[in-house]
Amino acid sequence: MASTSEARQRRPVADPGTPDPAAPIKQVAASDAKAASKSGFSVLDVLRVLGGVLLMSTAVSYLTTSGESLTWGYNPWWTRAREWKSMFAGPVSLTDEQLRAYDGSDPTKPIYLALNGTIYDVSSNRPTYGPGGSYAFFAGRDAARAFLTGCFRTDTTPDLRGVTRMYMPIEPWEREIPDDVSAEERAKMKREADVALEKFKKMSKADIKIRNERELRQAKKSMREGLEHWHVLFRGDKGKKYKQVGQVKRPKDWLKGVEKTELCEQAEKQRPVRKYD
Repeated sequence: MASTSEARQRRPVADPGTPDPAAPIKQVAASDAKAASKSGFSVLDVLRVLGGVLLMSTAVSYLTTSGESLTWGYNPWWTRAREWKSMFAGPVSLTDEQLRAYDGSDPTKPIYLALNGTIYDVSSNRPTYGPGGSYAFFAGRDAARAFLTGCFRTDTTPDLRGVTRMYMPIEPWEREIPDDVSAEERAKMKREADVALEKFKKMSKADIKIRNERELRQAKKSMREGLEHWHVLFRGDKGKKYKQVGQVKRPKDWLKGVEKTELCEQAEKQRPVRKYD
């Protein structure tokens, strides 16, 4: 009976000819361990070193370029530190006085300009809007009036009162005839003015009022379209690397006490001449 019990407890001996299923896995693990012990570095170690070098490079670039670039001057939009910061920052809200601090004189700040109360970041075109640039007088202010009148040196103000006048027709007999026109052309313009004046005298007050109201509506529409033209540019709709970042803070009665700006000479000369058919 003892021999029978021992036979039951005895484990079967594996056939030497039967392959071990786990052998390939064991061989790969042993091979990897041997390679790691020889080289001393794994793929993960290499990635850590490269990541550290890249992080150090971007940090030094950020510091040496005053926050302008993370890639040593290679400046597509996705590498500019300020672009990334602005994506996570909330909308900007500045008074006209606070806006002046963003005129480009401080290289650590973006360059802002405003158009009818909307603030845009034009930092991507610092040579144009920064100090010494051809349009530096727009930086740090809302010059909506100048964008419409074309008087860039004198109308750098958000006051749009009276701008509709530049879209309102002038009477033919009131327009100034240029000195450089020929005598024949001058005589023609004079005849047209005389005919127009006679037709005007025959119009009733009601007709004149209706005409003036219609022209005023059209002038306001033209002014809105003129502003929208510039909004499209600064929003980046035309491919420019500008973007809207916020609004100018002003009280509702901010124009109260502000001296009204007269229409500049250049805008006055652009007024269309009314036609009498």
